[in-house]
Amino acid sequence: MSPFTGSAARTARWEHLRVEVADGVAHVTLARPDKLNALTFGAYADLRDLLAELSRERAVRALVLGGEGRGFCSGGDVDEIIGATLSMDTAQLLDFNRMTGQVVRAVRECPFPVVAAVHGVAAGAGAVLALAADFRVADPTARFAFLFTRVGLSGGDMGAAYLLPRVVGLGHATRLLMLGEPVRAPEAERIGLISALADEGGADTAARELARRLADGPALAHAQTKALLTSELDMPLAASIELDASTQALLMTGEDYAEFHAAFTEKRAPKWRGR
Repeated sequence: MSPFTGSAARTARWEHLRVEVADGVAHVTLARPDKLNALTFGAYADLRDLLAELSRERAVRALVLGGEGRGFCSGGDVDEIIGATLSMDTAQLLDFNRMTGQVVRAVRECPFPVVAAVHGVAAGAGAVLALAADFRVADPTARFAFLFTRVGLSGGDMGAAYLLPRVVGLGHATRLLMLGEPVRAPEAERIGLISALADEGGADTAARELARRLADGPALAHAQTKALLTSELDMPLAASIELDASTQALLMTGEDYAEFHAAFTEKRAPKWRGR
């Protein structure tokens, strides 16, 4: 995302999220614990806009996305979203579905790694939010459920049919998206849906430790690696190799590359600057 913006000021308070930024790490919490952090129209929009703001500011080097209370996120709010969409016309429904997809694009395209800290339920849109993250750290209570067919809709919602086969393979993705069956933490780890399994109650702590490790590393290298992983999903090998070569040539002119050599020569740890 471009760092250039217009005259709009930074948002001082987010109505649907709890946001803390400290020392390069953003902690974003879905904060409707009484509703298992079910998403509303405003929550979707806040997530989309927050990621855009953080991307422009370039002060964040890693982000942890978690949920308050008993679970990560139970998906779209049945009353506030599903009930409301029944009275929308096609144009309004298309606008809504495009907006939810914009949230996933924002997660994939922001220039910093996103770590989802998952405990309890991650269902529907909540499962896709976790899927879109670069890392999914879960505790043994975590269960993922892509429930879209259970409400009479396509399992390919918010990019799930694009992302899930690339994470767990076509066979597992077909089963999860078609049947909407829950996947508990042990199976999720076995099929590669989660990146790390934490102790019970420890997903948030483990996710924060991973985010800290990422934030302390070479931020520009992480950003470019993330961009290549996303861009090259649909590229032929020759185009991917050429893009890799161009990216490496640019990074080799950067301060971090020279700093690694200096640190290696001086037998000390590198001081990464993200440049």
